[in-house]
Amino acid sequence: MENLNDKVVVVTGASEGIGRALSIKFAKHKAKVVLSARSEKRLNELKNQIESSGGTALVVPTDVTDINSCENLIKTTINSYGHIDILVNNAGGTMWADFEEIKEISIFKNLMELNYLGSVYCTYHALPYLKKTKGQIVGVSSVAGLSGVPSRTAYSASKHAMFGFFDSLRIELKDTGISVTMIAPDFVLSEIHKRALDASGKPLGKSPMQESKIMTSEQCADLIFQSIIKRDRLLITSLRGKLVRWIKLIAPDVVDRLAAKAIKDAK
Repeated sequence: MENLNDKVVVVTGASEGIGRALSIKFAKHKAKVVLSARSEKRLNELKNQIESSGGTALVVPTDVTDINSCENLIKTTINSYGHIDILVNNAGGTMWADFEEIKEISIFKNLMELNYLGSVYCTYHALPYLKKTKGQIVGVSSVAGLSGVPSRTAYSASKHAMFGFFDSLRIELKDTGISVTMIAPDFVLSEIHKRALDASGKPLGKSPMQESKIMTSEQCADLIFQSIIKRDRLLITSLRGKLVRWIKLIAPDVVDRLAAKAIKDAK
């Protein structure tokens, strides 16, 4: 395994779910982890947990929908550590509502800013420093970024946008030594489902998922960590997601039925 001593890893959306579990994983392998999210309280709790286990963490409260906040995240990291080795664009949100039921259309704008533009802003400001270290950019998208998913139109669109951006950026950066790793998780046990927006743009307050049947954040973080270490191009965390990617090329109607079934089974 690559030696992570003195590696500086910036993780957005670190306060909960995958981001939290991944931050703990990096810290256990001696990386210096920069914890970013909106909740300073939750970030400080995570920092204390990491440091009590002998790790190193820096808290930088960040709203990734604000480009100035993203710039501050990167500048604070550089001022503290002098370099960045890995940027994990993980911050995100979701929604649950059929399109025709939606009463607050701003859901689309809000999720595009959070899931897609937040990744663009952080990457934009981090790129000059990642070039110096021949570092790595990670985009945590979703299997919903590879295929359409009912009841998730705004979410799926934003995750598709992430793939379009980072796949294009990878080509631009091919001679710089920077690698781009895309992550496509399937359903993961996380606070994101409780905070998912309903048709009125309000948080659901409770998860609509059968949580006992889906992967935990820790299990997902283990897979992502290994993929980052190997500098993989793409990680799809479920067999279903892998099958959908290939079946879509030859039998797209089958993929539509699988997506509809997946949502039905998950609720």
